[in-house]
Amino acid sequence: MVGRYINLFMAGLTDYLSIGEVEVYDTENLARKGTVIQPSTYNTRVAEKAIDGIRYGSVDACCSSTGLEATPWWRLDLLDYYGMITIIITARSDGYLEETNGAEIRIGDSLENNGNNNPICAVVSGLTASASTVSYACDGMEGRYVNVILPGPGYLTLCEMEVYGKSVLRKKNILRLKFLSRVDAAALSDKILSQLQSALSLYISDFNLSWTQRPYKEKVKQQNTGKYKII
Repeated sequence: MVGRYINLFMAGLTDYLSIGEVEVYDTENLARKGTVIQPSTYNTRVAEKAIDGIRYGSVDACCSSTGLEATPWWRLDLLDYYGMITIIITARSDGYLEETNGAEIRIGDSLENNGNNNPICAVVSGLTASASTVSYACDGMEGRYVNVILPGPGYLTLCEMEVYGKSVLRKKNILRLKFLSRVDAAALSDKILSQLQSALSLYISDFNLSWTQRPYKEKVKQQNTGKYKII
C-alpha cells in the first residue's frame, strides 16, 4: 500500500480513541533474514525465537534466553553490510526485566570476542512490565553483526529483536603480493591463499580472497654465468 496519510478510527462509535504508540517503517525488518547465536540456551528458549516476528507471548514460546553466564550475549548476523537506522527490542512482560535492562547493543563488522567488542549504539533502559518494547536510533552505524550483551553474571532474555536499515555498497580492494621464497609459489598457490584467508579471518570478517593472477615461475638470466635461475 502506498500513501502519505495513516488514519485510525472506530467507525459508528461514540467513544474515546486511545493510542499508546504508532510505528511506521519504510524498510523491512532485516533481522528476519539473518542468523542468530547465543552461548547457551535456557530450557527451549533458543536464539531464533528473538527473530520470529512475535513480540508478545509466553516466554517459553516466543523469547530467547541464555543460560546463566558470566557475561551473557546474543548475536545477529545480517549476512550483509547495512547502515542501521532503528533497532527495536522487546523484553519479557512478566517481570525479570533485569534480564534485558542494562544490555548493550553493539554494531560492527568484527567477530573479535564474539562481536562483543564492536561499537555501542545504545544501552537498553526504561523497560517496564507495561512498556516492554523500546527503540533506538543508531544514526547510520554500519556493520554486519548486531550484538546484545549484558554486563555481569545473569541471564539474557530477548522476546523480539527488530533491525531496520539500508544496504551499504562496499567497494572491493585488490591486494598485490610479491613472493620471495624458496618454495614453488605457483604449485602451492591454493595453500598460500587458504593460509592467508585463515590468518586474516582472525581480524576481519565478511571477506573472500581469490587470485586475479596466480603466481608463476619466472626465468631470470644470470649475467655472470649465462645460465637461468628459476624463481
